[in-house]
Amino acid sequence: MGGQLLLALSILVILHEMGHFLAARAFGIKVEKFYLFFDAWNFSLFKFNYKGVEYGIGWLPLGGYVKIAGMIDESMDTDQMAGPPQPWEFRSKPAWQRLIVMLGGIFVNIVVGIFIFWMMTVKYGESYTPNSAIKYGVAPGKIGTKIGIKAGDKIYGINGTPVERFDEVISAKVLLNSTVLNVERDNQKLDIPIPKSILNDISDYGISEFVMPRSKFSVQQVTPKSNAQKAGLLKGDSILAVNSTPTVFFDQLQGELTKNKNKQVQLTVKRHNDVLNLNAQVNNLGQLGFMRTYDLPVEKTIRYSFFSSLPVGANKAMNMFKDNAKGLGKLFTGDVNPRKAVSSPIGIAVLFGAEWDWVRFWGLTGLLSMVLALMNLLPIPALDGGHALFLIIEMIKGKPLSDKFLERAQLVGFVLLISLMVFAFGNDILKHIVPK
Repeated sequence: MGGQLLLALSILVILHEMGHFLAARAFGIKVEKFYLFFDAWNFSLFKFNYKGVEYGIGWLPLGGYVKIAGMIDESMDTDQMAGPPQPWEFRSKPAWQRLIVMLGGIFVNIVVGIFIFWMMTVKYGESYTPNSAIKYGVAPGKIGTKIGIKAGDKIYGINGTPVERFDEVISAKVLLNSTVLNVERDNQKLDIPIPKSILNDISDYGISEFVMPRSKFSVQQVTPKSNAQKAGLLKGDSILAVNSTPTVFFDQLQGELTKNKNKQVQLTVKRHNDVLNLNAQVNNLGQLGFMRTYDLPVEKTIRYSFFSSLPVGANKAMNMFKDNAKGLGKLFTGDVNPRKAVSSPIGIAVLFGAEWDWVRFWGLTGLLSMVLALMNLLPIPALDGGHALFLIIEMIKGKPLSDKFLERAQLVGFVLLISLMVFAFGNDILKHIVPK
């Protein structure tokens, strides 16, 4: 999974820096270096020169950079800045040209994100679960139960608007906004508000512990030497009850087994046309040891032509950008705990999984492209957004900020970014050490 993340980030970093590179060259600005990763202390794993530019791969895998002549950047090359401005340097160009150069990487990341989701829509279409197909209602997990959802509830609306796709219920539309779920329970209609802090719980337990479609089940495969095998369960069996308590739905079975951890229970089992009673031992995890079949609603897939896929893919990409911006805003309002929301490459690598899945790979790469665009847009010195902010101030004032100020701001920004990375890595390591 680390290899997948490394490949995804390498692609995105190269394309991001290409945005700066091409914009600079378009305005006649000299580019001295183009690096994937950082060649800290001038040590690189690989490098070559082509038409006056040094291309290479550094040893420090913290992104990448292009060194633009006459610009105060992460290289902190103050010697170059001490000389008189040259016509081919960044500092000699109009502020609007320099602003375009600084936003070039962000622009490319947005275009790449849109392109990835466009191509994925062309290839796979758009799949969703119709809310009308949720015939048994929902099965709440820990998070859903905490906010008041009960097994069998039917979620028919969000803020009074009918839900057409079940996916909307577990989307950012619900989790990032002050929303109210409109629920039908025992022929009564209820409103269940979503707490602003729900993302903290999502971070702890995962989205699967919010709500899922309720499903019936049967035994698909019995684990060898498990308690299920010892009890005599067979493929195709349906567990109707545990200790005479009905367990028609899988969430009911889970609840009963959890209540009876490390205990022996009596299972009422339907096998073909017979009903049997079997004695089984529940382990300390509340499990018997079998895989189940699912009785989940059938998804629908909408297919689009090559060009009609573009607005669908673009909408997906831009929604990801907006959703991440809202999530970032919740950090500043205090609705989300930074320890639960900030992840390092360790946490991101887990999302890719252990097996190579191209659909998941490109989906996450598209997401990361939009996240990188957003993060680089932040007005933090040392990031593109910080440089852009100072250029906008220069355009308003009519004169540039002093080199001394820009050097100090760059240093402050660098310290902030290193501190954030240390926090993120430490946070992910603690998540693996300290139990929830």
